[in-house]
Amino acid sequence: MNNLEQEYNEWRGKVLKPCVEKYGLEESPTRFYTPLDLGEFNFSEKVGFPGQYPFTAGEEPFAYWRAHARTAAKIGFRPDWGGGGGVGKYGGFGTAEDYRDYLKLMHSMGRTGGPNMAFDLATQCGYDSDSPQAEGEVGRVGVAIDTLRDFEVIYEPYVGDLDIDRVPSNFTINAPAAVIIAMYIALAEKRGVPLNKLRGTPQNDILKEFISRGTYIYPPRPSLRLFRDTLVFCTEHLPSMNITSIGGYHIREAGATREQDLGFSMAIGAAYVQTGIDAGLDIDSFAPRFTFNAFGGSMELYKEIALQRAARRMWARMLKERFGATKKKSMIIRQPITAHIGCSSTTLQRPLNNFARAVVGGIAAGMCGGLPGVYPPFDEPLGLGHSIEAVQLQMDASRMLIYETKITEVNDPWAGSYFMESLTDEIERGALAEMEAIEKMGGTVAAIENGYMSAAIARSAYERQKKIENQEEFVVGVNCCTGPNELEVTINRTVEDPYDPELKRTAEERQKQVLARVKRERDNEAVKKALSSLGRNAGDEGANLMPDIIDCVKHYATLQEICDVLREVFGEAEPQV
Repeated sequence: MNNLEQEYNEWRGKVLKPCVEKYGLEESPTRFYTPLDLGEFNFSEKVGFPGQYPFTAGEEPFAYWRAHARTAAKIGFRPDWGGGGGVGKYGGFGTAEDYRDYLKLMHSMGRTGGPNMAFDLATQCGYDSDSPQAEGEVGRVGVAIDTLRDFEVIYEPYVGDLDIDRVPSNFTINAPAAVIIAMYIALAEKRGVPLNKLRGTPQNDILKEFISRGTYIYPPRPSLRLFRDTLVFCTEHLPSMNITSIGGYHIREAGATREQDLGFSMAIGAAYVQTGIDAGLDIDSFAPRFTFNAFGGSMELYKEIALQRAARRMWARMLKERFGATKKKSMIIRQPITAHIGCSSTTLQRPLNNFARAVVGGIAAGMCGGLPGVYPPFDEPLGLGHSIEAVQLQMDASRMLIYETKITEVNDPWAGSYFMESLTDEIERGALAEMEAIEKMGGTVAAIENGYMSAAIARSAYERQKKIENQEEFVVGVNCCTGPNELEVTINRTVEDPYDPELKRTAEERQKQVLARVKRERDNEAVKKALSSLGRNAGDEGANLMPDIIDCVKHYATLQEICDVLREVFGEAEPQV
């Protein structure tokens, strides 16, 4: 090492410095890594082998889809649409009927995955479609869900080989997640499907909402109590159902740095794990059913690969060393999307460029052990509802990365690299520093209540935007390469938009009419009784509210009626300033 350090210093003085001076620079615009950057490096301790602790090199010896990759190619492998018994493409709009018909269209195209639901903003915030707070938002950014009746309509195409004990469902919702889970349970019971056969993933990541997306209802502590109730109930009655999908992705999209994204996500995950332990559950009985939506992304390919490697190691060590997990499945990060560019990296200007950007993310994913998903489709910034053409390009690009570049034939190709191991360590140190700061404040909930995390994200978002505006960082087609001779490249649309604009325009009125009919025809005395029981038990911190919420749902109580009862008991969260 001493000789190497001497050689390195000589190179800097005799080779690098003259080159820097030649071009009138103050410092080199590039870096070169050597063993000096790693210092003492224990491969087994820091990296290990794929499928072995600490899982830096990957959760498995090889990905499940690699086992049948050649066969899948011959029948048209769909890396995004869930045509093989998984969930379909994330989507949803309008009324339950509109989304049902969209799913039927997808089925006609061979895309038979389970519903992967986007909910409208009113539903996410616990309001019914006839609420004044919902005006103008019904069915806009997702499907409107008011009662169990809406679930029944959406699932009409899912019968026989596609019944809900055969295909999973995803529910991207947080504050009212308990209500949506209850609707899924009620639907299963009406169909005679055993609860232990239900599969799926509710996002159910409420703590993240307080620092990023903002669709919270109740204060943090009662919100965490609701998380506890879903955690305990699902562990006891729905053993095949995931409990949460922790969303560092949303934290990053709100403006967090890479280290904040990872550190805050791990702190939130730790809070959820501790909640389960405090409820009397064994760590290995529920941790295997924690998933991650994704960590955030960017165009910085190397750093996104390092982020994924650091995340796998951090989660494994925390679950084993801090919480005493013994099962491998408790220690691994399960996520559908690994490295990617993030939707915030896409631009409204020259949107077809986003396709090239997404391919960069797919390369990063393939190099960090994930499915090389080219995400998102290029028309992401144009509004909800990716075109079929954009998704076709997305799927084909992923297929090319798998079958033509063969990028996934090597596990963790960066393992042992002086550069990548140094970068992985650097990101991990930054994330651990964030976690330590949160722990000193009293934990995640305390750091939410005192505004630390939301303020940190806001500062980072400001700094990032300032760099773009000052041209310290460049975004092609936005703050550079925008001259008059640049071309706006477009593609022809060949398939009708599956999200009919007219249906979106009329969704609110149609949904309100359906809701009024449900309220007239249901047993309102039974609804009143069920809501009253929910209110009483909500005041008992030790009571699990899931049985009451399920009872309310079965009697066609509305989402807002249930949430309003809990608002009366828990209060409402104050906006994060």
